[in-house]
Parts: sequence; structure tokens; C-alpha cells
Amino acid sequence: MRLRIYAVSLLCLAAGSLGAQAKTQAGKSPELRVDYTQEKLANGLNVIYHVDHSTPVAAVLLWYNVGSKMEQPGHTGFAHLFEHMMFKGSKNVADGQHWALLEAAGGRAGADIDGTTSWDRTNYFEQVPSNQLELALWLESDRMGTLTQTLTQEKLDNQREVVKNERRQSVDNQPYGSWLEKAEEALYPDNHPYHHSIIGSMTDLSAASVGDVQSFFKTYYAPNNAVLVVAGDIDVAQAKEMVRKYFGPIPRGPNPPALANMSLPTVVGREQRVVVQDPLAPAPRVFVAYRVPPAKDRRAETVSILADIIGGGNSSRLDESLVRKQQVATNVSGFPLRLADGADMLVFIASGRPGSSPDSLERALLAELAGTSSFTQSELDRARAQERFNFVNGLQFTGGFGGRADRLAEGWTFFHDPNHVNKVLGELDSVTLDGLNSLARERLVPTNRVILVYVPAKKAAAASVTGGDR
Repeated sequence: MRLRIYAVSLLCLAAGSLGAQAKTQAGKSPELRVDYTQEKLANGLNVIYHVDHSTPVAAVLLWYNVGSKMEQPGHTGFAHLFEHMMFKGSKNVADGQHWALLEAAGGRAGADIDGTTSWDRTNYFEQVPSNQLELALWLESDRMGTLTQTLTQEKLDNQREVVKNERRQSVDNQPYGSWLEKAEEALYPDNHPYHHSIIGSMTDLSAASVGDVQSFFKTYYAPNNAVLVVAGDIDVAQAKEMVRKYFGPIPRGPNPPALANMSLPTVVGREQRVVVQDPLAPAPRVFVAYRVPPAKDRRAETVSILADIIGGGNSSRLDESLVRKQQVATNVSGFPLRLADGADMLVFIASGRPGSSPDSLERALLAELAGTSSFTQSELDRARAQERFNFVNGLQFTGGFGGRADRLAEGWTFFHDPNHVNKVLGELDSVTLDGLNSLARERLVPTNRVILVYVPAKKAAAASVTGGDR
């Protein structure tokens, strides 16, 4: 599962590399703008163009408005399955040739060429020398328009096995590999779209027919359910001609079903605790996850800063207390998943030393989290500076994951506003100390969390799960 769970002295330099005019004030972000133009084709495809002649590369990126939250009961894992199927050939591109043609044209697999699936969206991207833009557009249009014409039972069976093996590697046979699924199950009710994992149920995937997956593709991988970003060293007029040539003839798909109700109570209403005997774990590890406002909420940047102050890096509270002072943990971390709708998940993790007490690690982590309701302005300023740097540093890249093309597509998909990329720094500036402390008091409470305690078990013993409400 290619999950990317989302670096200020360099801030002005990074802004300058975008061709933006940066003006700084004390405590304020520089003014920064990613310019773009946009159009909408007759078949419903939204297209965004961004010009940057600083390097001779062009990026093509497609965000489809489909993730695991759109999947229906009994049909989980389809969005992630298509992340694989989209590289298995289309009418005019043989199996394996999507990668081969782009690499031969100067793209790099992984860094420049890839696809990723999340709960909220699926994206496919490639960055190539700018004189290869037409090739990239043709390849993306061919699989959008013709993939189902070559979708065979053999291909489905092959990729189904690839996904199953991926699950074995990343979840079933990975130390602590089940933590995310267990946290989702605890924080989201059975019928909620975030309750099940992105990789989906192996039972559902095994039962899927060619007709099932063709129907899913025709519903969600259509031009009217996507946004295309063409960015970099491009001539907009020429790029528009190419886009209309290759994407214009693709017929519009049906209107996707309405998204299920994503709303949730502010807090879970109870504390949950699960102890996992993990034969693969080399040392104890404790995960604590809370329900917090989603990425589309006005408090999303407050959530990110809260994560940074408590568990984000060497200057965080958890690192200072658990790693350096008490020395009960070897490392700590804190981050939100950045789920878009209903409620997000804020996670804190502490890893112990081999042979150490999981109970001592858990007590130390919970004690530190119990005191996170009174932050200081210096903590806020430091975390905000880190978030600014992370954001602007990503914008130095044209394509790839987190680059300008990705941010423009994100803005359109989640906010119907590609200009959202130009609002993020202002949203970071708007986070206040009162808002930060208020959010912590509201959400970082025992009745709004799940505690997962992973305990190393003898490899000969079967892994077991115990626990319940506490």
C-alpha cells in the first residue's frame, strides 16, 4: 500500500524559487503565490495549468475523486486495486509499457512516476522532460479512456494476488502492522467509510468479478470525476491543444453515488484499550489515537501544529520527556492522517527498548498526554515555522507527491478551489494559542481515544488480542 502519511531560514529562498514575491513580517509567513489557469472540458474534466520555466520539466498529474471511503460494503479495496490495475496496460499501451515509455523518455519510477491511494482520493503522476509532455498526456488519456477494454480475468487475478501479497508484507507480516486497522475500527463506527482500511478486505477482493471492477472503474475513473494538472515548462496554448486532443473524446461517466454520511460526534465517548501480543515486534510500542477535526475543517492547521508540539521531532514534548529525560522510549512521533471528511485521526507513538516494560512505556506516554492543555507562544511559533517550511519546501517541486501540481489538484478535489494552495500559509498564521489550547482540552481526553499496546511475544506463540474499554 503506497500510503504517504503527510522541512525558517530557507523559507524565503523557497518562495523565491516559485517566482513569487516574498515579503516577511515578524511572525507572519511570506507572501507566496502559485499562479495557474484552468478550464473545463465538455466531458466534465477539470484542467489546471501552471507555468514554471525555471527547469525544463513538465508534470502531468491526475487526481480521481475516489478513495476507500467511496467503496460499498462487500466491495472494499477496489480503489487500491486500481492503483495496480492502471499500470497493467490499456488499448494502445501494452502491459508494463507505461513505466517503460516514461522511463525511456527521462522519467524516474517512484520519484517522478507513480500512483497512490488514500481514503479520500487516488492520484497518478509523471514528470518528464518538457519535450515529452505529449507522451505523458497520451498515456494518461489512454488508460482513462480504454483501460476496461483490456481488463481480463487473468489481469484481475494477477493483481489480486499482488495486493494480497502486499497486505502480507505491509500488515500481516510486519511488526506492529495491524495498528492502523485497529485504530480505524476503534475511532470510526462499523458503518462509517473510514472504518475499513485502504487495502480492503481480502474476502471482498477474492469475490470481485471482472464485471464488478469494470463497473467501479466506469463510475469513478471518468473525466467528470477527475482533475488534471499540467505544470512546469509548458506553453499553455499548446498544452491545451494536447489536452483537448487526447482527453476531449473520452465520454463522460455516470454521476458517482453520493458520499455516505461522514459526520461523527465530537468525541468517541469512551476510552478503548487493546493489547496485542505481537511475535514480530522486537520491542514494546504504544499507539494512542484521538478523533480530531478533519482536513477540510477550519481547524485542520491547528491539528497539525498540535501534533508537532507534542510529538513532532526532537523539540517536541514527548521527545523531551520520554526519550531524553525519562529514557523510557527510543523514539516518538505525532501526526494527523489528514482525512478529509467527518473526522481525522491524530496519532502519537512511543517505542520502547527491547526487553523494556510496555506498562512503563504506556504510563509515561499517557501521563505526558494528560498534560497537553497548556501550550506556550514559543511552542506555537516553533511548530508553525516547521509547518511553513514543510509546506514551502514541497512547493519547490513541480510534480511528484506534494509538489505544486499535487497541491493544485488537492485544492480542487477537496475545496473546489485550486487557489487553496495560496491560502495555506495564511491558515497557519491564523492559528492562535487560545485555539490550540481549546482544541487540546476538547479532543485530547481519555473518552476520545484508543490505546494500542504492542507487546513482543515468543515467535512460537500465536498472536492474540485482548482488551476492551478501560
